[in-house]
This record gives sequence, structure tokens and C-alpha cells, in this order.
Amino acid sequence: MEKKAKTEAGTWLVVVNPNAGSRKGEKDWPKIHALLSAHGFTFHAVFTESRNHAIALTSSAIAEGYRNIIVIGGDGTLNEVVNGVFRQDACAAADIAIGMIPVGTGNDWGRMYGLPKKYKEAIKVIKEAYLIKQDAGFVTYHDNEGKHERYFINMSGMGYDALVAMKTNSMKDRGRGGKLAYLTNIFTGLFQYKYTHFNIGVDGKEVFSGRVLSMNLGICKYNGGGLMQVPEAIPDDGLLDITVIKATSKFNIVKHVVKLYDGSFTKLKFVNTYRGEKCTIISKPRGSVFLEADGESLGHSPLHFSVVYQALTFIVPEPETL
Repeated sequence: MEKKAKTEAGTWLVVVNPNAGSRKGEKDWPKIHALLSAHGFTFHAVFTESRNHAIALTSSAIAEGYRNIIVIGGDGTLNEVVNGVFRQDACAAADIAIGMIPVGTGNDWGRMYGLPKKYKEAIKVIKEAYLIKQDAGFVTYHDNEGKHERYFINMSGMGYDALVAMKTNSMKDRGRGGKLAYLTNIFTGLFQYKYTHFNIGVDGKEVFSGRVLSMNLGICKYNGGGLMQVPEAIPDDGLLDITVIKATSKFNIVKHVVKLYDGSFTKLKFVNTYRGEKCTIISKPRGSVFLEADGESLGHSPLHFSVVYQALTFIVPEPETL
């Protein structure tokens, strides 16, 4: 980790998702605009109009010369910006400094670093310009149109996790998002999900074959608004942390759900954990395992994951020193 002054210079690209946080991005933009101006930022704001629009906005802006980006949205908006950073060829991905003012529902990536939720404090963090290098996850997946790829910077989920994300995203698209929607889908999805057979390989070796409730691969620790699904994840170690919740009774899941919040669920006998640079997931039948990455619903198996070591530069709060 190191602190650099280069983020102070030049015009910032500000990517605003007006739909984030049940349209909190739109409602609070005038306040955020005023705070950025008051703190001396020179910036150009662009607004997303549809899902994945931030990918194109980001890559185009970098080609025009922008090197400093502020994301105003949630984890999904940040994911799109990161994918835009990777999809341009004007400079190395790590040459782009990315800060965030969270207005989303979960804000789980920021939770990893203690990013403030208050706008004034989040802007102060960006102004202080403490930079870190972080890994990115990379996954190839499939849908009806063929094979695709996606980067993620927080967590990816399969099985029940992906079902909950898909149900929640569908509600968001209808203007009914928020934490209550996610919590509702956690419980309704549990009784809708049918256990699926996973063949899981880590670094070229098959580590598990059997029925699975849910599976997560993490660069960071949290998802779902504070669930600690991969409690040992380190965001700059070049490794994926993997949690597999095997098929068990639905009563067992409800009984232990509180343990998802402190990570202690990984000690339960129906939970396996792994760590590696690569992971492959094949399902029976083929295509029956669905995928979400940073909360964004994508496609289905077969899935191939890898890590891009310390590929991104983020602006985060400076750690407290003893």
C-alpha cells in the first residue's frame, strides 16, 4: 500500500448510477455534486441509462484521457466500471485510480475497507488519496449466445446464492429493490432452490463432487449486505477463497443462518473451504449452475475462474496504525 498525490491532479470522471439504492443516486446527486465542488474537485459526470452502460462509459472516457474515476452507485456499478477499465487498451488497468461514494443497497466491497457511507466522509477519503493495489477475479461463463467473460472485485456466487441475486435483481428492475427485498429472497429462495450436482476443481485437482446448496468465491469477504461468506479472504494475495455449502436440510440452514454474519458457519460439518489461483465448476446436467458476480446476474456453467494479481488501484481509507 502507498499514498500518492497523482489523484489530486486533472479532471475526474464521475460515473453516476441514478437507479442505485432505489433511485438514491438520482435523488442525492445534487448534494454529492455540491460536496465534490466544495472539496475542490474538477470533474465530468456521466449517468448510466441501462444495465452494463457504465462499462462503455468508462472505457470510452479512459480512451479520452481520464485516469481518475469516482463511482457513485453500488457494488454492481463498481463492477461495471472495473470491467470498463479492463476492456480499454489506452493504459494498464492499474494506472486508473478508482474511488467510490456508496449509494447502493449492500455496499459490500466498501465494507471490506471501512469505506464511510456518509458522503462528506467518503469524499474526504478520495481527497486524501490513499491508494492500494487489489486483485481482480475473472470468470468465463455461458448463456444462450455462447461463451462470455467478466471481471469481479468482491465476490461471485453460484447455486442458491445466484438464485437470490437473480430474484433480487428482477425486483430492482421493477423498482422494488432494497435490503428488505434481499432478505425476503433469502428465505423464499431457500425453499425454491433445488440442490444441484457440482464437480469442483481447484488448481487442476478435483476437490468435490456432489450436491451443493450454495458456493462462493471471494476476493473480499462480504456480500448480501454484510454476510461474511468467505471470512479468510485477503484482497491482494493472488488467491480465490472458496466456500461450498453442501446439500443439507433446509431446517439446518435456517438454524445456522446467523453464523453467516460472523463467518463462523464455515466450521459447520456441511461446509467445505478451499483456496487457490484457479477454480472450475462443471454441473450435472450441464448448464444447471447459475452465476452472479458482485451481485450481477450473468449466465451458467461450465465456469472457469482465475485471479489477476493486484491488477487494480483503489482509493480507500488509510488503515489505522498502532
